[in-house]
Amino acid sequence: MLLLFLSFLFLTFPSPSLSLNQEGLYLLQVKASLHDPDSTLSSWNPRDPTPCNWRGVSCDSTTGSVTSLDLSNTNLAGPFPSLLCRLQNLSSINFYYNNFNSTIPTDISTCQNLIHLDLSQNLITGELPHTLADLPNLKYLDLTGNNLSGDFPESFGRFQKLEVLSLVYNLLDGTIPAFLGNISTLKMLNLSYNPFSPGRIPPELGNLTNLEILWLTECNLVGEIPDSLGRLKKLTDLDLAINHFVGNIPSSLTELVSVVQIELYNNSLTGELPRGFSKLTKLRLLDASMNQLTGNIPDELTQLPLESLNLYQNNFEGTLPPSIADSPALYELRIFQNQLSGELPQNLGKNSALRWLDVSSNQFTGPIPPSLCEKGKLEEILMIYNSFTGQIPSTLAECGSLYRVRLGYNKLSGEIPPGFWSLPHVYLLELVNNSFSGPIGKSIAKAANLSLLFISRNEFSGSLPEEIGLVDNLVQLSASDNKFSGSLPNSIVKLDELGILDLHGNELQGELPSGIESLKKLNELNLANNKFSGEIPDGIGSLSVLNYLDLSNNQLTGSIPFGLQNLKLNQLNLSNNLLSGELPPLFDKEMYKNSFLGNPGLCGNFSDLCVVRDGDKHKGYVWLLRSIFVLAALVFVVGVVWFYFKYRSYKKARAIDKSKWTLMSFHKLGFSEYEILDCLDEDNVIGRGSSGKVYKVVLSNGDAVAVKKLWEGVKKGCESVDLEKGQAQVLDNGFQAEVETLGKIRHKNIVKLWCSCATRDCKLLVYEYMPNGSLGDLLHSSKGSLLHWPTRYKIIVDAAEGLSYLHHDCVPPIVHRDVKSNNILLDGDFGARVADFGVAKVVDAAGKGAKSMSAIAGSCGYIAPGTKRFRGFDSLIRH
Repeated sequence: MLLLFLSFLFLTFPSPSLSLNQEGLYLLQVKASLHDPDSTLSSWNPRDPTPCNWRGVSCDSTTGSVTSLDLSNTNLAGPFPSLLCRLQNLSSINFYYNNFNSTIPTDISTCQNLIHLDLSQNLITGELPHTLADLPNLKYLDLTGNNLSGDFPESFGRFQKLEVLSLVYNLLDGTIPAFLGNISTLKMLNLSYNPFSPGRIPPELGNLTNLEILWLTECNLVGEIPDSLGRLKKLTDLDLAINHFVGNIPSSLTELVSVVQIELYNNSLTGELPRGFSKLTKLRLLDASMNQLTGNIPDELTQLPLESLNLYQNNFEGTLPPSIADSPALYELRIFQNQLSGELPQNLGKNSALRWLDVSSNQFTGPIPPSLCEKGKLEEILMIYNSFTGQIPSTLAECGSLYRVRLGYNKLSGEIPPGFWSLPHVYLLELVNNSFSGPIGKSIAKAANLSLLFISRNEFSGSLPEEIGLVDNLVQLSASDNKFSGSLPNSIVKLDELGILDLHGNELQGELPSGIESLKKLNELNLANNKFSGEIPDGIGSLSVLNYLDLSNNQLTGSIPFGLQNLKLNQLNLSNNLLSGELPPLFDKEMYKNSFLGNPGLCGNFSDLCVVRDGDKHKGYVWLLRSIFVLAALVFVVGVVWFYFKYRSYKKARAIDKSKWTLMSFHKLGFSEYEILDCLDEDNVIGRGSSGKVYKVVLSNGDAVAVKKLWEGVKKGCESVDLEKGQAQVLDNGFQAEVETLGKIRHKNIVKLWCSCATRDCKLLVYEYMPNGSLGDLLHSSKGSLLHWPTRYKIIVDAAEGLSYLHHDCVPPIVHRDVKSNNILLDGDFGARVADFGVAKVVDAAGKGAKSMSAIAGSCGYIAPGTKRFRGFDSLIRH
């Protein structure tokens, strides 16, 4: 009996170890409100006494209450759970990189102990809630990467302890308000990459004396940079790049004694760099590139411990201060596209671990400094478009850290140091347009990463080494206009990645190597202007991606391989060789004539091939007969052209009397009826329908319109009406229906009728031009593959919205009566417009059919939608 009683007590009053505390119950409700596809919250077990061991939950070690919730990067979705504010000691919420949506609730202000709130990289929408400023302890607020819009609420000037405010990559479209300058506790303000309305930087931001980071990149800021920013003595990072600032760089910026990084690139700043940079002893990076700055680079700037100096795309002139080479921390120097001249400091790179050097597009002269890679860290050297002279320093041949080398378009000369060809990490080696000489070193076999080798327009000589076939990653070899001789190495066919081989303008000779068909990725082959002999290899015809082939001006013999017909070539030139035999049928056309000139033995159907040679005494007669034939043909062609234009002028004069045309416009026009009438000829016809021809007319302003010229009689097979009165009635009714219907409609999915033109015998309708034509034409053409499912769905919805407007929003409603794929037109973005209202019918307010606007009940073969599936949408789905 006692045992039964104890069992009853156990079942009635469960053990405390099986009862979850109240905070855990709140969190279980939060879990129930969220979508958790990855089962991230599977450890949140209701059988636990407290949630302190659950994933993402941290508790106070003394009280056991929840103090922090970190569910970052867990793929959770749903609205922000306001229930969390019932956790009285919760001080930190981190929901970074999830799918929380909806808006931030205004009752978030009940989280009175919240210090840290990170909702970045989510899908939150709406405006910034004004109640966020009512969180008295909030220090960290990060809402980066959401869809917040609107303006800043005025309450944001009342934050009491806020230190970090980050709203990067949102849709805020107001302006940066002055009251942000009241948040005196701010250490970081980041508003970058928002589509703000054009506005200035509020001078009040200079009151944020505790600010350490100010990022306002791409915020649509205009005007001048305010002097007040110079009061931010604790600022370490200032980024005002990609805006529309004008005027000079304020000298007050040289008062930012703590600044480490200043980025002002991509603005419209003018004037010189201000003096006083020598006071910025902590400055490591200065990027003022892509502005309109002028003057010299201050010598005091180059004496700072700079790590990165970017001043490219300005108008700096003068020489580069020699003291720049004394900076021990300099690892990046980019000053390209200026007007700097003189020599580079010869100790550049000696005192610092230089990694990136770009001095391109200046007027530098003298030798390349030999100390550039003194510390063994140099990765990029770009010196193109200057006037450097001398040889490549031998020290660069030992610079194993190099990845990218561009020395083209200079006046460099001499032989390349042997080790330079074999640098193990270089993927781009460009030496174009210099005066380099000597051979390509055999050590190139060790250039394991070399992909792009550009050495054209130099004086390189000797034969191409067999070792070049060991450069497995080579994608492009451009060595044209040099003095290379000898035969093409057989190993070149082993370059499986080779896409472009350009060796034109050399002295190469011998036969083309067999096995060329193994170069499956070869896209361009240019061996013109050499001394190659022998036959064209049949294997070239199997290079499926080859589209440029130039073997002209060589000594090639034999016939043209028929396999070349398999190629889809954009450029073919086999002229000026010793080829013979019949042209392959595909090339035996006038359009290919210039591709085969200068091959006396080739025979084809067009002139200048297979010239008859019966002796020198007959050449004069042949020339005379040809001249007579050409002259007669010329006279005939001129006569035909003259007759055509005379007849065209006569036909136009009879067909169009411009003074009798009546123009009725429905929108503001930028053209006249005369501009339309002048273009109605057969060359401009783009379609024919049951009611007439359609012309494309390009206006003088460059815009295009579509002009429908209604038939003067009903086409055969459509109607059997009286051949005079009946036809005129149909024409008038169709024209009137189209004008009355479209003339009063304004909807994005109804084709726009600009105007109508009419005389007694001819009627024109001028519409907006639809670049992608009709849906019917597109579905049944080779371009049908462009209609992917999202596009088809968009077309269906657009057409349905147009019809819905006609049926429900027009007063009175309009029934189209001829909806089909040919009457759904597509603009350049595949937006759909409903068109052709020649058989439309207006319904009166009582729902009864009014008088039909046309005697025709649809197109030929038309079946009403009630008796057969909707032909426009049905065909869109089936194709």
